[in-house]
Amino acid sequence: MKILVVRFSSIGDIVLTFPVLEAIKQKQPNAEIHYATKKSFAELLEATPFIDRVHLLSDSFSDFKQNIVQEKFDAVIDLHNNLRSKRLTFGMKGKVVRFEKLNWRKWILTSFQWNLLPNVHIVDRYLATLKALNLDCPVQLRNQFLIPEGSQVDLSKHYPVLGQNFVAIAIGAQFKTKQVPKEKWVEILQNIDKPVVIVGGKMDTEMAEFIVNALPQKTILNACGTWRILESASIVSQAKSVLSNDTGMMHIAACFNVQIISIWGNTVPEFGMSPYRPNGAKDDRIFQVDGLACRPCSKIGFESCPKKHFHCMQQQNANEIAASVMD
Repeated sequence: MKILVVRFSSIGDIVLTFPVLEAIKQKQPNAEIHYATKKSFAELLEATPFIDRVHLLSDSFSDFKQNIVQEKFDAVIDLHNNLRSKRLTFGMKGKVVRFEKLNWRKWILTSFQWNLLPNVHIVDRYLATLKALNLDCPVQLRNQFLIPEGSQVDLSKHYPVLGQNFVAIAIGAQFKTKQVPKEKWVEILQNIDKPVVIVGGKMDTEMAEFIVNALPQKTILNACGTWRILESASIVSQAKSVLSNDTGMMHIAACFNVQIISIWGNTVPEFGMSPYRPNGAKDDRIFQVDGLACRPCSKIGFESCPKKHFHCMQQQNANEIAASVMD
């Protein structure tokens, strides 16, 4: 079979499609798997061995579609299911199956705090799309994220002060209401007696510098904007514990044998986007402020709290979060 998998964004969502690719290869080892995504996320796909060819959307959508149509796929697995992915697959002769997004149930949860969502992780819902193609895998697959040799970071060379027992924190998030405020990070980190490295993009550098300068007595290194996503993943994979917002690096960390402490703001794990650990992870922790009538306020996020108080992050218990870090 010649199969196209479509997922345009974002980091976490793309990483969570990797078990789908492995499941296809388990069922059909000779299947030729192509993957369509945005050019900005091409690097991520180096972390999975189950893709034979990548198609990248950049400037011209018409050229992008024409190139894909010429491939004459036997099947298309649309794991994005939005207007753009429907436009891409419109008119294709191969069988098209789409991931069910459950948007109306999410809207009810964010609008009325009534949870009608199934207690099923999004990865398992991704995998359910394979049933229509008779490609579903009978066992749950732990997500794999393979770091290419050229992207592996030698911590003893670049950050020798970290040693073997350090904490990584991922401070970035696409929306501010999913992001732990910098002052709250200071509260948390002042009670953690281990070396810390902060990972993130260039846009996170200013926040990281604030944290470093606020805690001069601590060993806290700012690696934001220094490394590409695969190199940041390499650093995270070597940590003892990872503290993260509900963001892409959290999902990457879940592919490794590290403790994940996830801190949730306007979103909730009930959306099916908690760290994917099909075999369980007894040391992982989820922190959220329960009992807020305004939470969740969005399935994605906002640039600022709609209520102006940001209680979902401001009321997080910094002492409990710090105490949950493994010895």
